[in-house]
Amino acid sequence: MLDLTNTNSTERVAQLVRQLMAKRSIERPAGYEDVLSECGLSSLDMVNLMLAVEIEFDIKIPDRDMTPSNFRSIAQIDKLVGALLRNDQQVG
Repeated sequence: MLDLTNTNSTERVAQLVRQLMAKRSIERPAGYEDVLSECGLSSLDMVNLMLAVEIEFDIKIPDRDMTPSNFRSIAQIDKLVGALLRNDQQVG
């Protein structure tokens, strides 16, 4: 795992997606708004991506937020992460 702690959340999410795609030998680039399933990621890949996001950002994604729409694109994942991190800071 790369140390991306000093990188902004968008780039960290994009890097997680690129790592997963490389692991699956998917060579198509994924842009910020691209639909990840159309880029070649399967539903199992999406589950692995959810877990990777939780680990990378040290967050717990609530069950209600584990939806295909929240993991549709890098943009959607970044939006979700931002919201969860803001909530964490308000609570903690």
